[in-house]
Amino acid sequence: MNLSDRLNDDMKQAMRNQDKFKLTTIRMIRAAVKNLEIDLKRPLEDTEVVDILSREIKQRKDSLQEFSKAGRDDLVTDLSAEIEIISQYLPVQLTEEEIKAIVTQTIQELGASSKAEMGKVMGALLPKTKGRADGKLVNQYVQQFLQ
Repeated sequence: MNLSDRLNDDMKQAMRNQDKFKLTTIRMIRAAVKNLEIDLKRPLEDTEVVDILSREIKQRKDSLQEFSKAGRDDLVTDLSAEIEIISQYLPVQLTEEEIKAIVTQTIQELGASSKAEMGKVMGALLPKTKGRADGKLVNQYVQQFLQ
């Protein structure tokens, strides 16, 4: 079962269970997927759906920080629940140790030794960690290892 089908099935289940919050969240995700399908005039592959899910989580995490600063605990709770629901559809996330190992291995493979080569390292790393690790975290480790 591909990711789009899984979203459809989970949406139907949320309707049956009358879980309005989960239903609303899944509908938002499906709307983003459908919009891109309309733009591209074809069904999306799972990797493209994962990109959308990652982007949706990133937007919510950014908003989460702003709402926390503003003291809007009600919105923080809702966004945290949305992030949890969306995360269920992403591939298993890499641990920090796994990210560090991939960064170290890639740096060694490329022979990078300075921050000037950071773009080359990130270009090689992003396909390896796409959808499985936060890009900011990967970037931090690359900077740390290239110092």
